[in-house]
Amino acid sequence: MPETAPTGHPGVDDALGRLEALDGVGTEAHPAVYEDVHRRLSDVLAALDDD
Repeated sequence: MPETAPTGHPGVDDALGRLEALDGVGTEAHPAVYEDVHRRLSDVLAALDDD
């Protein structure tokens, strides 16, 4: 998996870092990781709206 460049936003970087969990696992595990990343990024966006 290609390495992601830091975005400078800790919440986004943490969410993207979760994609590393896909390395070496079967495709049956991918949806749970993608859903977690999506939830984390959605939370970051929601927090921006709250500010």
